[in-house]
Amino acid sequence: MKQFIVIGIGRFGSALAQRLYNLGHEVLAIDTNEEEIQKISDKVTHAVTADASDESVLKSLGVRNFDVAIVAIGSDIQSSIITTLMLKDMGVKYVVAKAQNDLHAKVLYKIGADRVVFPERDMGERVAHNLIATNILEFIELSPEYSIIEFTVPQNWIGKNLRDLNLRVKYGVNVVALKSINNDKINAAPMADNEIKDDTVLVVIGSNEDLKRLEKKADL
Repeated sequence: MKQFIVIGIGRFGSALAQRLYNLGHEVLAIDTNEEEIQKISDKVTHAVTADASDESVLKSLGVRNFDVAIVAIGSDIQSSIITTLMLKDMGVKYVVAKAQNDLHAKVLYKIGADRVVFPERDMGERVAHNLIATNILEFIELSPEYSIIEFTVPQNWIGKNLRDLNLRVKYGVNVVALKSINNDKINAAPMADNEIKDDTVLVVIGSNEDLKRLEKKADL
């Protein structure tokens, strides 16, 4: 179980905080809007109405004890930058920050953000992949160069095993998990002799270039 602090409880921050809590982690939600905090108070571990761009507030909350901080502040770019900078200065191990645009992202990385996300753009990427490739169930961008995709297997893969498919050699990607659509079972340590069945979902990681080749050549 990890400890997360989510700063900014708009649509993105609220959804993220609740999801992390539902996955069994401790979550502290912070926002200046008391109404938003009241809405989420029973859906996270703790919820506090406070201004996270105030250094004394962050210190009083003991932010350095959290494993991950997510700065999900919406349109106030100045507060986003100041909060991210202070979190890193206070020793938070991993800081994820939401960016409004590429310039904002560049500044966030310059001041120490470990990861920058574009929720709206990322969702657009997922929808585009789902529209173009009907087999793809999920698309997650890890960085500008690398992503994870989840996809149902093509008909001609059924009955083969991972050794037969040889995806690492053919496409340069790695299978990190096998899932079953029917019973939600996950094999997080797939072996070469694991058989591909008609309900199998493959979870694959690789460079965006290699994943595109996989999508194209495997007719996903």
